[in-house]
Amino acid sequence: MDYFDINLNLSKEDEAIRMAAREFAQKVMRPVSRELDAMSAEEMVADGSPLWDFLKKAYELDFHKILLPEYYGGEGISPLQVHLVLEEFAWASFGLSVQLLVVCFPFYVACMVGDEELIETFVKPFCKCRDGSIRGCWAITEPDHGSDILAVGEECFESEKMRGNLQAILEGDEWVINGQKSAWVSGGTIATHALLFCQIDPSRGFAGNGVCIVPLDRKGVSKGKPLEKIGQRDLNQGELFFNNVRIPKTWMMANPDFYVPFLDMVLAAANLSMAALSTGLARAAFEEALAYSKQRIQGGRPLIEHYVMKQRIFELFARTESCRAISRAAINLNFNISPPHVEYSLWAKTQCTEMAFQNSHETIQIWGGNGLTKEYIVEKLFRDARATLIEDGNNETLARHGGHILAETYPRKPDTF
Repeated sequence: MDYFDINLNLSKEDEAIRMAAREFAQKVMRPVSRELDAMSAEEMVADGSPLWDFLKKAYELDFHKILLPEYYGGEGISPLQVHLVLEEFAWASFGLSVQLLVVCFPFYVACMVGDEELIETFVKPFCKCRDGSIRGCWAITEPDHGSDILAVGEECFESEKMRGNLQAILEGDEWVINGQKSAWVSGGTIATHALLFCQIDPSRGFAGNGVCIVPLDRKGVSKGKPLEKIGQRDLNQGELFFNNVRIPKTWMMANPDFYVPFLDMVLAAANLSMAALSTGLARAAFEEALAYSKQRIQGGRPLIEHYVMKQRIFELFARTESCRAISRAAINLNFNISPPHVEYSLWAKTQCTEMAFQNSHETIQIWGGNGLTKEYIVEKLFRDARATLIEDGNNETLARHGGHILAETYPRKPDTF
């Protein structure tokens, strides 16, 4: 379906970027995602898997670096254009869309820091990569601590009782890293580099954390098995283990004194992406429901001719457009100001993922029994949407963090926008 865009001010460049993303999404992403969804987690990353050809094609089209600035070798596209691309991608596959985002995440964050050594060592080689051989991951969640790491403002966050599973100790000019990250590291078992969150000062709890880049070919790094899960099965996830892994002191991008604002900058970007992707997923569910309602005969006439069905289809449409309006507003704000207003990213992520899930749930109900079979994509949309309520911070935790920010910073002054 050629979905109408209420934004009448799209430039020719905007439309060209969207159509390139749409063609890739329709012809490459969705077919590959259906194949990968049917495989085991280990089969998906094995030699000969369609995943590798997909990544190679994405890198050849420069889709791996859409978030990176042009002056470092990235695409340098506008916030609106980023949204257009992510919406099209997630229409095809939420999991593969996340995979394409996490491959660039360590390098995107390095661009935030702007350190010359990090740019030369990590960012520029990634931007020049055309075969998918350089891949990042975001290693934040731990086996014993998921939401704890985001609990800024809570007493537990700064408690010395909150000992992280991953520790980093400075020895001379090197950091020595020990511990593990949980099986929920997106891209973890296929990544070559990690954006790694680690505890530096245990006496300060998670307020004593730091953030660094670690090439995963360093001595002492090992990986667990790919994770089996119900949703986003086309997204590789798995554990990372660190045994006396050494990195130069300069690869630590944030120390405890700067950790909280750094965490908020990372959360702002990640949640903006989740909101944009949720728009694509909500749209995919709406389109499936609308098309089916015109084809399925019930009571002697198409479903769409029934009074109540018209109302239900309209609600799907309304949620899709609400997702689009919210996510575009937030991405336009926070990709244009520094530091970002994190509460707007949290608002967009929590609201858009909830609406995408509601759309996928309602679409299955409209499809009836057919919606429960793996023959059609709607059950995959539902499974993928369910995962969004938890990933990148579960929605309850993010809402709490947003409330803390409001309590600390509001009312904001007009000149902060």
